[in-house]
Amino acid sequence: MTFLYKADPVRGAEWAQLFAQKAPELPFQIWPHEGDGASVRYLAAWTPPDDIAERFPKLEILFSVGAGIDQFDMSTLPPALPVVRMTEPGIAAGMVQYVTHAVLGLHRDSRIYARQQRDQVWRAHRVRPASACRVGVLGLGMLGRAVLQQLHGLGFPCAGWSRSVHQIDGIDCYSGGAGLRDFLARTDVLVCLVPLTEDTRGLLCRDLFAQLPRGAALINVGRGGHLVEDDLLAALNDGQLSAAVLDVCEVEPLPPGHPFWTHPDIVLTPHIASMTQPDGAVDAVLENLRRHREGLPLLGLIDRQRGY
Repeated sequence: MTFLYKADPVRGAEWAQLFAQKAPELPFQIWPHEGDGASVRYLAAWTPPDDIAERFPKLEILFSVGAGIDQFDMSTLPPALPVVRMTEPGIAAGMVQYVTHAVLGLHRDSRIYARQQRDQVWRAHRVRPASACRVGVLGLGMLGRAVLQQLHGLGFPCAGWSRSVHQIDGIDCYSGGAGLRDFLARTDVLVCLVPLTEDTRGLLCRDLFAQLPRGAALINVGRGGHLVEDDLLAALNDGQLSAAVLDVCEVEPLPPGHPFWTHPDIVLTPHIASMTQPDGAVDAVLENLRRHREGLPLLGLIDRQRGY
């Protein structure tokens, strides 16, 4: 019975050390697998092999090493195979830090002052209270809720939207199609944290931007597939949006010469908003293996019908 890791090999070496300390009875191997594929019962991967059913016929659980599973081609996976997203607490902490930094940078005009420093211009701009900047988060899962609670504590009027109904203390919650319209109308800084599904691909588009107050800003820390890139450029260039902070792109790494690299109103980072921390990740996986042995529900189990 083997646990196989198929992702970044540097982190894989850390996982191997942690498994040796915390679960020495469970053989741990880093991809590529050598030996009998039937011995692999658990696989942690960013992208599993295409022939997973044939290669590992007795696989019992597929773990994603990230918070999402949109990088998986679910059609290639055995229908009954449990798929589990990563629930390691460091993912939420990193995302909270990144989004808080991005919101504060937009709110306190960091981009403008960076330009002024470059041009040797000493000019103060009016400082607005946090209460004057309405933040809205698309997606009310673990990450969205954590982000909203932090920003609410800093004094920003906060709202969240999800396909289903939620209630969160201190947060205005919206749901469904009609709720999305009202949610967008009250949002000055929009944060995208919804899962990438067929329903949400291309969600950040011209029609959505038009429903935001003129001069609103976008923070996309979901997936590049959420964003229609040409629509973002058009919205920035005509002033409907004032700025965008992008940690994800449709094609990564972003190709040389792409207009995002040099656009004055885009802040770009290379998909680093949040990273799984090996120690917490191994603890989360081992907890789910314990639950699996005892017949308990798995934490982070994906609903295949919903896609998250």
